Amino acid sequence: MALQALQSSGVAFRKILSHFPEELSLAFAYGSGVYRQAGPSSDQKNAMLDFVFTVDDPVAWHSKNLKRNWNHYSFLKVLGPRIITAVQNNYGAGVYYNTLITCDGRLIKYGVISTSVLIEDLLNWNNLYIAGRLQKPVKIVAMNEDVALRSALDQNLKSAVTAAFLMLPESFSEEDLFTEIAGLSYSGDFRMVVGEDKAKVLNIVKPNMAHFRELYGSILQESPQVVYKAQQGSLEIDKSPEGQFTQLMTLPKTLQQQINHIMDPPGKNRDVEETLLQVAHDPDCGDVVRLGLKKSVVYSSLKLHKMWKGWVRKTS
Repeated sequence: MALQALQSSGVAFRKILSHFPEELSLAFAYGSGVYRQAGPSSDQKNAMLDFVFTVDDPVAWHSKNLKRNWNHYSFLKVLGPRIITAVQNNYGAGVYYNTLITCDGRLIKYGVISTSVLIEDLLNWNNLYIAGRLQKPVKIVAMNEDVALRSALDQNLKSAVTAAFLMLPESFSEEDLFTEIAGLSYSGDFRMVVGEDKAKVLNIVKPNMAHFRELYGSILQESPQVVYKAQQGSLEIDKSPEGQFTQLMTLPKTLQQQINHIMDPPGKNRDVEETLLQVAHDPDCGDVVRLGLKKSVVYSSLKLHKMWKGWVRKTS
């Protein structure tokens, strides 16, 4: 499994994890506090550590975490674990964040997501928030033997490669590919337009090319859709309508539906396969895929930002 290559043996991460209930199907750290980034986020030593905890039973997990870490939560803690879980599952991107927490001398924030919700996002890109995090290098701190979760993690990476292929020309470099992949979850994210470094994607990719190769190398070597010249760092893909149709048909369901909605004229009600066949023959196929991604991301991005601001206010 590609993600296993990035597992962390860092004591610091495990020490932080020891402050939380153990019932985790997956725990990973991500962001500038984990992997070096260029530009404004280059100070790893003082950067906040970002975590995501995936749990099978959010109510039980929040119940235990409230007993251990009551002060981590916003005012919702007085309403109990069921309300917290309802907010987690029904608002934003299916993830509940506790922010601005000091743990073992480091400032952290951590999100909690249900295993079933994460699997759905990995497979279908329902909002591409946590799935998008997992398309970039992360540090796996804990993972159980959940076969469905491991399979979904792999499929998410393969889907990211396919979507990037559709938006790239016939020939391109590794850096082009990884930049396209790293930018998938930012498509339509208003933070990339308002108040966020517009060069963020390049700042993520350039210092971490080796980590991206670890993550995607085996997928590229095994893909029948691409000629991957690893030594030269170059790739070639089939841009024929037949090749693009094959790629479009393997995209996650939510993205396919967004493309269908964009291209289906009022009153036609064509099925998704018919629409994707039309898009495969369209010279602007890549632009259509990009617009579909934008529409998939923008709504959950706005909802999550509003929810996140609410949690941060608890500290002011």
